[in-house]
Amino acid sequence: MKFFIDTANLDQIREANAMGVLDGVTTNPSLMAKEGIKGVENQRQHYVDICNIVDGDVSAEVIATDYENMIREGKELAVLHPNIVVKVPCIEDGIKAIKHFSQLGIRTNCTLVFSVGQALLAAKAGATYVSPFVGRLDDISSDGIELVGKIVDMYSTYSMSTEVLAASIRSTQHIIQCVEVGADVATCPLSAIKGLLKHPLTDSGLATFLADYKKVNG
Repeated sequence: MKFFIDTANLDQIREANAMGVLDGVTTNPSLMAKEGIKGVENQRQHYVDICNIVDGDVSAEVIATDYENMIREGKELAVLHPNIVVKVPCIEDGIKAIKHFSQLGIRTNCTLVFSVGQALLAAKAGATYVSPFVGRLDDISSDGIELVGKIVDMYSTYSMSTEVLAASIRSTQHIIQCVEVGADVATCPLSAIKGLLKHPLTDSGLATFLADYKKVNG
């Protein structure tokens, strides 16, 4: 399973990349706003800055919700860097835009997916990635991981090439669950990725090794 980091913070991206396990980055308008990146030109330069850090796919989201402007924005984003994947919301005009981008060879990430039906339409339109939102479904007492598993099974059954990118990951446990249901990608906060390192037996074992070494070597 590939790891993407879900942030617009350059320091966090550098830290995740330095671990040697980072495969890509996802961003959205909310994450850009959190980092204080204002204005279209500044945001697009920020995408380029991200692409210059990580050698992997970087999802850049269109703001428009109508077909014509999605196409215009998507084309402008796609030429910023070869690693850019155009992120498009799962609405009717978004599905139409994904089909058009697919015909042009522009890679896409269909975002805000909350059902198997939405994932089916995105794949048929030619989306490179589809992003079911795990945490947001959990927030309304639905099972986000179950949805990821159902989409994985559907794509496998019908030999669809769209990759399942589990989004809205809230915890390290979510990552493990995504592995168990066969997600292709999980996009996560840095804290969740680093949480995979933590285990009390690792800590106690290392402490014992160091103590024994000190006894022998002083």
